[in-house]
Amino acid sequence: MGRTVGLPRMAEHEGERRDLLPAFVRTLLRLGADEVVLEDGYGAGLGIPMEEYLDGGERVRIDTAAGCMDQDVIVALRCPSEERLQRIRPGSILVAMLHYPTRPLRTQRLRAAGVRAVSLDSVTDDRGRRLVENLELTAWVGVTEAFRQLATGWSRFASIERGPVRMTILGTGALGMHAVRAGAMYGDHEMRETLRHTGVPGVEVASIDFDLSWHESYMLERLRASDLLVDATRRPDPTVTVVPNAWLSVLPEHAVLLDLAADPYDFRVDPPHVKAIEGLPDGSLERFVFGVSDPAWDRYPDLDTRHRRVSVSCPAWPGLRPRESMERYGQQLEGILDVVLRADPDAWSNKSFDHHERAVARAELERWIAHHD
Repeated sequence: MGRTVGLPRMAEHEGERRDLLPAFVRTLLRLGADEVVLEDGYGAGLGIPMEEYLDGGERVRIDTAAGCMDQDVIVALRCPSEERLQRIRPGSILVAMLHYPTRPLRTQRLRAAGVRAVSLDSVTDDRGRRLVENLELTAWVGVTEAFRQLATGWSRFASIERGPVRMTILGTGALGMHAVRAGAMYGDHEMRETLRHTGVPGVEVASIDFDLSWHESYMLERLRASDLLVDATRRPDPTVTVVPNAWLSVLPEHAVLLDLAADPYDFRVDPPHVKAIEGLPDGSLERFVFGVSDPAWDRYPDLDTRHRRVSVSCPAWPGLRPRESMERYGQQLEGILDVVLRADPDAWSNKSFDHHERAVARAELERWIAHHD
């Protein structure tokens, strides 16, 4: 069955430069899209001329953001703004990172509006592993920046007398495991080689699982010796912190906090959704480093932020290397859009012989809600 596909720009977030590449548009046409509608300016942040997208011929055209949201299928890596979501017609299919568990209000609105949503972060294989993700790049980009800040703020960082850098990672899932590898390399192969050749000790990495993280005596002992504390958790309950702000008081003054999970604050729900490390500021692609005196720490007065360290936080770490990021996402999205474009949502089956169809069916909004109620 043919469908039209809208590709709106991801322009709601400061510093966002990620748009899917021209090769992805050609993939959509090959998969059977009747027409691909691009928002004016698509690809400009990556320096891609619009002519490269229009190579697909008369089945590719440029329109406004509203025109993109009026298509049968809307594809955006990050979820469009609330204003744009209101433009989607009932029965249209929205394919984006929707984060059902941590965005309950948005999930309810999409359902009430009759949108057939597919949340990319819920598209998983039969073992629960995400099919659309860039966790490795997330870990490397974030860890690289964290070590850059540690090297800047710690006078003994390059000293042969300092002992190992001690890195503590909260979370032992896929993101945490990528962070282990990146941390062992300082997030930067050149930095590692330079320090190694001058005889500076390397990095000791400790991964802390959930069952250990709530043991206060152990955690305080670990934090006292941590130069870098990383949140790579995937919490079942986003209303509960893992590291209370009071625990940060025992960290060395030069320590750096890295927010890889980038869970959002949401005070519209009760109890509110908070970060795993209490009080950390929200970052963006444009601004992701926060000193201890930064006013961003005071944005939410109800949070305890008395104890602070330099922190780095970004909700889209791969966006700092946008072209590499979007090439990977385009490849991963092909199997997802093949399902979306060839069959009606009511026909998607989680018992299909096609593993992509099973994954898409599980991530479709109504089926996801039925499974998690």
